[in-house]
Amino acid sequence: MTIGFLQILQLILCFALLITLHEGGHFFFARLFKIRVEKFCLFFDPWFSLKLFSYKGTDYHLGWLPLGGYVKIAGMIDESMDTEQMKQPMKPDEFRAKSAWQRLLVMIGGVLVNFITALIIYAGILFTWGEKYIPIANMTHGFVFNAEAKAHGFQDGDIPLRTNLGKLDRLGGDFYRALADAETIVVLRNGTEHTIRPGVERSLLTIANNKTATPYIDLRLPSIIGAIAPNSVAETVGLKAGDQIIGVDTSAITTWNEYQLLMSNKRNILATVSPEEGLINRQVKLTVLRDQQIDTINAQLPENLMLGGVVYQMPEYKTVVQSYTLLQSIPAGIAHGWNVLTGYVSDLKYIFTKEGAQSIGSFGTIAALFPPTWDWQRFWELTAFISLMLAFMNILPIPALDGGHVLFLLYEVITRRKPSDRFLEITQTIGMYLLLALMAFAIFNDCSNNGIF
Repeated sequence: MTIGFLQILQLILCFALLITLHEGGHFFFARLFKIRVEKFCLFFDPWFSLKLFSYKGTDYHLGWLPLGGYVKIAGMIDESMDTEQMKQPMKPDEFRAKSAWQRLLVMIGGVLVNFITALIIYAGILFTWGEKYIPIANMTHGFVFNAEAKAHGFQDGDIPLRTNLGKLDRLGGDFYRALADAETIVVLRNGTEHTIRPGVERSLLTIANNKTATPYIDLRLPSIIGAIAPNSVAETVGLKAGDQIIGVDTSAITTWNEYQLLMSNKRNILATVSPEEGLINRQVKLTVLRDQQIDTINAQLPENLMLGGVVYQMPEYKTVVQSYTLLQSIPAGIAHGWNVLTGYVSDLKYIFTKEGAQSIGSFGTIAALFPPTWDWQRFWELTAFISLMLAFMNILPIPALDGGHVLFLLYEVITRRKPSDRFLEITQTIGMYLLLALMAFAIFNDCSNNGIF
């Protein structure tokens, strides 16, 4: 996985927007209830930050670590861990001086804004670009399957049409979930329908693409390059948009699936040889069809053997386009956002499997989701999805997250007893260490999956 400059830029822009809106949600309710907000900081600022300006008693700062942000609300135990302030006599404009329901709204303000933001973006996408997709039945090149899928009855080139749960309409999370939950799957094979009964329980992560295994099912893509990112590995070795790779060393290929399988085999070899031999094995001869002429490119690939910066060219399948008026886009956007959220939540159970744990990634994984060339539609789709993800993750009842504060506030509302400041300090510290450990694990996965160690 090679991350390009434009992918990093899109990630930072996405984070900057969502963090500002999230913290703005806390800020809005705090100001609504006349609670003093001492600092609003975009991005984290350990050791130092850039003060931009002050307005109505709030200092606005820009941090240097784009992993989050915060608002420092007076009279509250939060990321700042300002315990000295909590030892002072309570003032009427502090968080702790307000009623439980007001403090509850302050705490859910960020999540609420992230959720509403996602729905607005989805509605905006439908209004601006409409809905364009390729029906599964139109994907005439079919799909390729790994050994496990073939043992269940699939064959390369099969086109899944429907399951016992219903029609398979388009690629996406719902497609993989439907396959994962199906008892029977009907495929089109050489013009004839066949019914497959996998007969075994399969996890979604086995079926969907993941970093550590050959996908259960994957699109069958001709090995044609659609676009190449500037300064990428692909550009460095001499590839160009429109090229079709028809050979790797002595093996002839026609699809990206074959290319990826060959590279996977090479990685297995690299793992068993010395660095000197590995350097030799990273030399690859690519046979390329360019402007109806066959050319040969001798490429020295990086250690991960990734041909970074390539956008695959999709076959010219017949697409379906649905346009939306402004009034139609609002309920459609809400329905789509809700479907994305419920699908994401249902998939979380797979995190507790071996494959799921290996799929947890950090900012490198998220940056890789953005295209290497700028695409506003894709940018907003990912921004909306990440906004929903942040909303859900933040509302989890984990100390140091908004959901942890909400949990203790609900306890206070129900029991009419407020947890002690000392208890809140301890749980906040524990929560922060848990989050740091999870982040470290995600970064380790990113590095491990990319061959850094």
